[in-house]
Amino acid sequence: MSQALHTSALTSLPLLARGKVRDNYAVGDDRILMVASDRISAFDVIMGEPIPGKGELLTQMALFWFGKLGHICPNHLTGDAPESAVSTAEASLVRGRSMLVKRLKPIPVEAVVRGYLAGSGWAEYQHNQHVCGVPLPAGLKNASKLPEPIYTPAAKAEMGEHDENITFERTVEMIGLDLATRIRDISIAIYKAAAEIALTKGIIIADTKFEFGLDQDGSLVLMDEVLTPDSSRYWPVEGYAEGKNPPSFDKQFLRDWLETATVDGKPWGKTAPAPALPAEVIANTSAKYQEAFTRLTT
Repeated sequence: MSQALHTSALTSLPLLARGKVRDNYAVGDDRILMVASDRISAFDVIMGEPIPGKGELLTQMALFWFGKLGHICPNHLTGDAPESAVSTAEASLVRGRSMLVKRLKPIPVEAVVRGYLAGSGWAEYQHNQHVCGVPLPAGLKNASKLPEPIYTPAAKAEMGEHDENITFERTVEMIGLDLATRIRDISIAIYKAAAEIALTKGIIIADTKFEFGLDQDGSLVLMDEVLTPDSSRYWPVEGYAEGKNPPSFDKQFLRDWLETATVDGKPWGKTAPAPALPAEVIANTSAKYQEAFTRLTT
């Protein structure tokens, strides 16, 4: 792994935007260089310390999944080497952690698919036996596998804000029935295929989120990252049992630490700035990402 990168600063391309993890640069009018930094966020706050190797692992994992799932939906990869878009001097800064992708018109809906009852979904189920407006059978437990995966979309929020859970009917109002239906059906199909593959590697994908865009022809294209521990809840099969929170390969280790973290002697309020991460938290979080990648790809 190369040296940890908190924030990229390429000079050979104009910067379009910085997300929580990715820095996007314009390559002409029709392509984007997505550079995955080693930044990590939790509770919608970006931590001050990077997680070494994280950006490369996320990129390679996304490429793994794009390669497995292209028959279900086209994706935004151009097939061109990211290094070809920057100066020779900056090639090493993007190698391994970047994707050169088509510039698309993003659809403002986050396509969330849940195969298991977990997190906020479990909390809501206990309250009203629904998850994001979807009714579920009685008697389910924390971490229960759902009878069938459910689609629970969210409206994408501005940077630093929380995405808002919405109904399928609301997505129809936003983007039309045809597009909303296709996104829902494709998202569930991708989730089912990926969950089956992951299970053969000893990983349960409890839930995940996808992003889509439209190309110049109006075709629906899978974009951004896909099925990484940043966008999905990964559980090891051997640690899974209904009724309790399984150990996970995602950011849960970091979140658990932050729940007990203090700033100036007071509990952290989950707003910026984030508390400084101890070396142990950084190392353990890095190890979780590495283990997920190794399991999945070997």
